[in-house]
Amino acid sequence: MNELDEGLVNRRRVLGDAWVDKSIAGRNEFNAEFQDLITRYAWNGVWGRPAFNDKTRRLMVLSTMIALKAWEEFALHVRAGIDGPSESRLTPDDIKEVILQAAIYCGVPAANHAFSVAGDILREKGLLAAPGGAL
Repeated sequence: MNELDEGLVNRRRVLGDAWVDKSIAGRNEFNAEFQDLITRYAWNGVWGRPAFNDKTRRLMVLSTMIALKAWEEFALHVRAGIDGPSESRLTPDDIKEVILQAAIYCGVPAANHAFSVAGDILREKGLLAAPGGAL
């Protein structure tokens, strides 16, 4: 397998087939080189390294997305973490701990927004009760 194929394997494992298929379907002459770049370098060159497992990398990505206030990517990785393979799946408590850590190092406003985004996703997935309600 080449770097692109290995990157696609990692990308599918971490983000799921549906997201990757949607991303690939959105390729065009303008963004194709970028898609190849991130698949080869981010998904193979970084996610393919043996130093950290997928769960650790998931937590690191969430923290980084909070710091950057990259809310669309944060939501993508919260969803992927909740739905991921059992060995790298994130629990609501894992996500909460990342956000609490980020409150100290990235700021309370960023953490407050991260709790809002993650909370909406957890409710959508049936993992968090509505305020004042049941699951």
